[in-house]
Amino acid sequence: MSAVVDSREKPSALESVLSHLAILIGVAFALYPLLWVVSLAFRAGTAPVRQVVPLPIPFTLEHLTHVVSAPHFGQQVANSLVVSLATALVGVGIALPAAYAMSRFQFAGKQAGTRLLLATQMFPMVASAVPLYLLLQHLGLLNTKTGLVLSYATTSVPFAIFQLKGAFDAIPKDLEEAAMVDGATRFGAFWRVVLPAARPAIAVTALFAFMSAYNEFVLAVTILDKEAAFTLPVVLKRYVGEHDADWASFAAGSLVVSLPVMALFYVAQRHLVSGLTAGGVKG
Repeated sequence: MSAVVDSREKPSALESVLSHLAILIGVAFALYPLLWVVSLAFRAGTAPVRQVVPLPIPFTLEHLTHVVSAPHFGQQVANSLVVSLATALVGVGIALPAAYAMSRFQFAGKQAGTRLLLATQMFPMVASAVPLYLLLQHLGLLNTKTGLVLSYATTSVPFAIFQLKGAFDAIPKDLEEAAMVDGATRFGAFWRVVLPAARPAIAVTALFAFMSAYNEFVLAVTILDKEAAFTLPVVLKRYVGEHDADWASFAAGSLVVSLPVMALFYVAQRHLVSGLTAGGVKG
């Protein structure tokens, strides 16, 4: 039996070579477009050049300087970060108690509420652009970060509830009951037992909410019409017009825009795998 198990666990040389070859092809397929972006951003000239291996030769920082020295660019970076962080905080903050209640308690309207929340995920965000615009106009929140955060929360909250409910379902109720037997209140058991156990799922949920808001374009370009209030996706779009396109500045701006997300992924990477699978243990 052990020999059979060992032969299954250790791949043959051919299987190992094929596996590594498949991984290398997949990585190359994913990185090749990124190599083109880097080449465009740091290569002299504004038009893409046809070449199999895109290299930034001759090298220049002109396009990067052009992007970061643009008027309001610092304010626009701050707008994107503030809106994205606030969206993640609002989404997770509202979803935590809602998901816990849906996971642990039985109450009237639970099933209907779950179906309604699920129904909201069937429609793209752009479907709500017009009513959101009219609501924000009535409230005087156009061209404001508050209006943008409220708009993004309409989609981030339902997603966060489903993601966190799956994580809470996977945490044994026995842990909370043991804490309450030792004298903890329901809130104490939630705070000291459930939240630490669900930390990877919370981190991943917040990361997805952050990225959704950080990359969103349609609502941002609908709600914002003042340059100082723009978020980064709207700024990038201005480099590609109907009649001309500054692809080099667009590529340089794409790299600058990617830096906060890359840093966030680096910080949260140890939570990603466990957080993404947190809801898959128990339905």
